[in-house]
Amino acid sequence: MKDLAFLIADVWMIFVGYYFGLKLIRGYGNYLLGIEWMIVATSGSNFLLWSLLGGDTDSVLYDFAYFFDAFSRSVGITLILILGLMAVTHRYKPTVAVDIGVFGLAVAGGIYLRQFHDGTLHIVPATFYVVANLLTALFLMYFTKRLWGIGSKQLAAWTVVVTVAASTVAITYDFFPLPFDDENRTIFYTAALATWGAQGFIYYVAYRAMHNHNMAAVGTNEEPSATIRTS
Repeated sequence: MKDLAFLIADVWMIFVGYYFGLKLIRGYGNYLLGIEWMIVATSGSNFLLWSLLGGDTDSVLYDFAYFFDAFSRSVGITLILILGLMAVTHRYKPTVAVDIGVFGLAVAGGIYLRQFHDGTLHIVPATFYVVANLLTALFLMYFTKRLWGIGSKQLAAWTVVVTVAASTVAITYDFFPLPFDDENRTIFYTAALATWGAQGFIYYVAYRAMHNHNMAAVGTNEEPSATIRTS
């Protein structure tokens, strides 16, 4: 039963990442969020394949799993998420150089930080992950306020729920392993995958709501938000 729940949670996250990632790119031209969503889905696909093939820790898929994990926890669902959402909060339009730069930073972070996934608590990287998550959560609270301000109160509430859930996962991940979990942390990863999938879905719907509000505001000559340009 636990294994089935894990598979469902992983497939859910994979679907959300690929489906809504593609919609973010095709529908809104947001490559930061779209590519990151699909990287999360690719991470889930790799994790699923690794699990189905027996979960061998000597497999290259195991190495890829922790690279993707470090990629998103360090820069992907932190800095890239913030910059991507700023498209609808501040009409931020990153240059190609910025897009390449932040993903390059995420790759570097993934390559460097994956070495610390060895079953031992490494205080510095573990603390970094939590701090990065909580700083991102602060921006997401601002994003929630903006949602509330345009009348999307239910969506704002769901944004708070998934953000708090994701922060709980981030804090639990390294510092508080569940004492009743198995050696593969099946229960934890099931909850984490389900939460990350919910994040991808809710943040997409919230992004769409903000985008639609901004477009309507432009149509009525209102100023939807400040504009930040990059050179």
